[in-house]
Amino acid sequence: MQEKINDLLRRVEEFAPKAAAEIEEFRIKMMGKKGEITALMEEFKSVAPELKREYGQRINALKQTTLAKINALKEEAAAKVEEEVKIEDMSRPGSAEQLGSRHPISIVKNEICEIFSRLGYTIADGPEIEDDRHVFSSLNFPPEHPARDMQDTFFIEKISNEPNVNDILLRTHTSSIQVRTMEHQKPPIRVICPGRVFRNEAISYRAHCIFHQIEGLYIDRNVSFADLKQSLLYFAKELFGEKTQIRMRPSYFPFTEPSAEVDVSCNLCGGKGCPVCKGTGWLEILGCGMVDPNVLTANGIDPNEYSGFAFGMGVERIAMLKFGVKDLRLYFENDVRFLHQFDSVL
Repeated sequence: MQEKINDLLRRVEEFAPKAAAEIEEFRIKMMGKKGEITALMEEFKSVAPELKREYGQRINALKQTTLAKINALKEEAAAKVEEEVKIEDMSRPGSAEQLGSRHPISIVKNEICEIFSRLGYTIADGPEIEDDRHVFSSLNFPPEHPARDMQDTFFIEKISNEPNVNDILLRTHTSSIQVRTMEHQKPPIRVICPGRVFRNEAISYRAHCIFHQIEGLYIDRNVSFADLKQSLLYFAKELFGEKTQIRMRPSYFPFTEPSAEVDVSCNLCGGKGCPVCKGTGWLEILGCGMVDPNVLTANGIDPNEYSGFAFGMGVERIAMLKFGVKDLRLYFENDVRFLHQFDSVL
């Protein structure tokens, strides 16, 4: 093995390429999956235990020497090419840079925010790295409550030995912004909370570990479920068209009671039924409900004096329905060809 190491080291030191392409060929020959140094590493596994330290150090030194030689040759070749480039005509126009476009997520997010701003909502913001209290406890998620399993959470740090106390995590919903708003602002409160959220989910055409939400919160005296329904109907008509209808189905969320899922009439088939809406004529877009009195109490608001409603929607989901995008992964690939399809929307 020592002879092989010495031979490879000699070849590395003597390597003098005549063309830049030879450098990459040499790298693959030496350090590729089937390269000679890689084969030497496989052979190293059978070395006697008492010799592993010695030969391991020599092989690592060989790898470092090879890598340093290849990088130096690449830098030398790049510098040579740069010296050879000559500008013949300074008056020639430069090459036009390929510009990107507004992202469909940004387009839809801004449109949603603009719609609710006409209803008097202001935009609130908060950190993406949060603690358990703002993401769960203050929103009526007791420790060990099964509702916590509704969201697969990315936990960053555990501060306490007690379950679900002071854990540091990536927020799973922008409801944490609502909590921070209620902590620092007295009613009336009327805010929308856009932002990125994170959940530990397998990435596919219909799910991603990173996505965007917009949630809304309205708290004042005598706020009713009728106010919630009328606000969401106005929003749906503004976003999807005047003929859009909504329906509300009973649901469950720990922080609202009563709770509902909201569907809109399919704008692709006019409610007649198509493959996108699975023949039902309806598409689910958001969840909502009246703010649970426990949430108001936990955030210093008297539920006997104030009431309110909250709602939340996924921006990717809305953009899929609005633009007919069938694969969530397209939003994250930054392909300018995909982005330029939305130039006419601006």
